[in-house]
Amino acid sequence: MIGGHSTGPEQFGTPIFGVSEVSGLICDLLDDARLHQIWVRGEVTNYKNHASGHRYFSLSERDGRDSALINCAMWRSYAAGLTFAPGDGMDVLALGTVEVYEPHGKYQLIVRELRQAGAGPRHLMVERWKKELDAEGLFAPERRRALPAFPQRIGVVTSPTGAALADIRSVISRRYPAEVILSPTAVQGEGAHAEIAEAIRRIDGLVDVIIVGRGGGSFEDLFPFNHPDVVRAVAGCRTPVISAVGHEVDTALCDFAADLRAPTPSAAAERAVPERREVLRELAGFEERMRSLLLHRVAAAAGEVEDLRERMHPRRLSRRINERMQRLAEHEELLRRAAAGRVQRERAALAEVRASLSGQNPLAILERGYCIVEADGRIARSAASLAPGERVTIRMMDGRAVAVVEEITYDEDL
Repeated sequence: MIGGHSTGPEQFGTPIFGVSEVSGLICDLLDDARLHQIWVRGEVTNYKNHASGHRYFSLSERDGRDSALINCAMWRSYAAGLTFAPGDGMDVLALGTVEVYEPHGKYQLIVRELRQAGAGPRHLMVERWKKELDAEGLFAPERRRALPAFPQRIGVVTSPTGAALADIRSVISRRYPAEVILSPTAVQGEGAHAEIAEAIRRIDGLVDVIIVGRGGGSFEDLFPFNHPDVVRAVAGCRTPVISAVGHEVDTALCDFAADLRAPTPSAAAERAVPERREVLRELAGFEERMRSLLLHRVAAAAGEVEDLRERMHPRRLSRRINERMQRLAEHEELLRRAAAGRVQRERAALAEVRASLSGQNPLAILERGYCIVEADGRIARSAASLAPGERVTIRMMDGRAVAVVEEITYDEDL
């Protein structure tokens, strides 16, 4: 608005085009022989095999810090002639024509033929990193830890403006009363891997579980989560880590180092916290089992008390005491009889031993009037063992006498 009068391009002779006219001009400009039936080399990203049979993908190229991307479409009739299965990261040669899709105003390469040219440089780099990190033991299954059953604080390493954070907060607020703490970072672009690694280290130890991730994207978009700096930061965490990079079909190297891999950020939030209603249901079950167990214990204790009360009744107690005293008296009489019999048997045996020893005692004959003659300290068993004039000792029942042998006479009858 100038001086109260409206001005427009028509006042200056500038033509006004409709959207369709602009699209038509673009089509005319693209109708250049240099853009028809050309070979284009690039790395396949965002590859999709549509149910209709058509193939949609992009070809990317990186030159230092700069990058370029062109969208491609390969119709079902052309895709039927493919001799290999294309996929993200493949280095390919595409034969086609650049055209514009007027309803959307987007240009794309309509591919008629696709050939393999080799693996993309970034995919080769990821494969090399994967081997190196695996050799360091960062992907070993035994390193993975269980998540806490009832976490109080959930750490999230992602973009503060991305949909992943909103999804995680929504799921956790619905499922379980846990606090969500954000450690913000860029999730794509140059230098994003360093920010992600620093964000992980910054929140480690301050929460019970860490979710590292972002929403879906191309291979280029997810590339920072393949970087060794991010993988080592995940593997070095004291706190259990859930990796949730991209959608279900996407994978990143940090998935292998995490304690748990979730297909999406929302799924990671579901794995990080329990379901409130399920917890309450389990608590109700525990309460019911405890109540039932307590009632059973009380009933059992009441039965034991009643049994004791019955057994401790004065009449029953007196009767039980009398029964025990009677049994004790019977045992005592049995023991007395057994002891008396044992003593009698031992005395008889002792008398037999005494009689046997008495019969074998050489001095017992002295009581019957016999004597024992000893010469030079030995017993004279025969007359021939003595000599006339020899001094001998005669041993009798009550003493000894010394004599001299005057004469020796032999009894021939003996």
